[in-house]
Amino acid sequence: MDSLAARSKAIIRRGSKSFAAAARLFDARTRRRAYLLYAWCRHCDDCIDGQNLGFGQRSPKPEEQRARLAELLRKTEAAMAGEPTDDPVFAAFQKAFRAGPIPERYPRELLQGFAMDVERRAFLKLDDTLGYCYGVAGAVGCMMASLMGVRDEATLRRAADLGIALQLTNIARDLMQDAADGRCYLPGEWLEQAGVHRNPAAFPNQPESLFPLVERLLNLADCYYASAEWGIGQLPFRSAWAVSAARRVYQEIGELVRRQGADAWRWRTRVGALRKAWLAAVGALDALRARRRARRQEPPPRIGLWTAP
Repeated sequence: MDSLAARSKAIIRRGSKSFAAAARLFDARTRRRAYLLYAWCRHCDDCIDGQNLGFGQRSPKPEEQRARLAELLRKTEAAMAGEPTDDPVFAAFQKAFRAGPIPERYPRELLQGFAMDVERRAFLKLDDTLGYCYGVAGAVGCMMASLMGVRDEATLRRAADLGIALQLTNIARDLMQDAADGRCYLPGEWLEQAGVHRNPAAFPNQPESLFPLVERLLNLADCYYASAEWGIGQLPFRSAWAVSAARRVYQEIGELVRRQGADAWRWRTRVGALRKAWLAAVGALDALRARRRARRQEPPPRIGLWTAP
């Protein structure tokens, strides 16, 4: 493994134990590419949120966030254009971008998703929330699928669905953490219908009122998880296995939030190592079933699901 891949591997192991565990199931070439791409995604997220490998969120002041986003855009465009760089994060991204190859729209869409955070975008309708989920996670799903050799639009759309499902689960799990930073990704119309105060600062006093909305969000995530299954069946087995394992772990997080009800935010919901190992084994069976079904079936309709423009 070269130095860029080794550095990127260290970042994913510290920044996301769930994705690091799933990445081990890829074949060696796809795993190296995933490490390279993750290092860039993690760096961009940390830069905007003022985090260190996903921890200790302290959002910088708006003007600093805007400057950081502009610099990320500049360096990303330069990397995609093939300009040399001595920044190891962008060198890793450039290598993954070329290897895919990754279409230019997806890195740009990820950064557009981060721009919504920088602008403190108001998520008034469900489409606003889903558009954000696509930007910060669905586009990543499409980039990962590109690294696995996916080129057809139908499968890329299902990769985006999986990313959206993962981000909806993240929103449900991290509701109070985001609220402490002044953020709310629940649709404003949902809050209004439920009679919940829209100021995130008031959320800690309203967990019982918020939980039905979070449960609604998790039910919606299940629709996107189900849609993603057909796309998983289009992948090579090792890739299908890794993606199925990640899907299982995040669905488990959603289930734990459901079971805990209004107590779900007293601590950050996690899946233990032994349970992850079990879910990885189940993911192998999921991958086999998905591949068999995909060979026999046309892609099922995505009725009612959001689609990127």
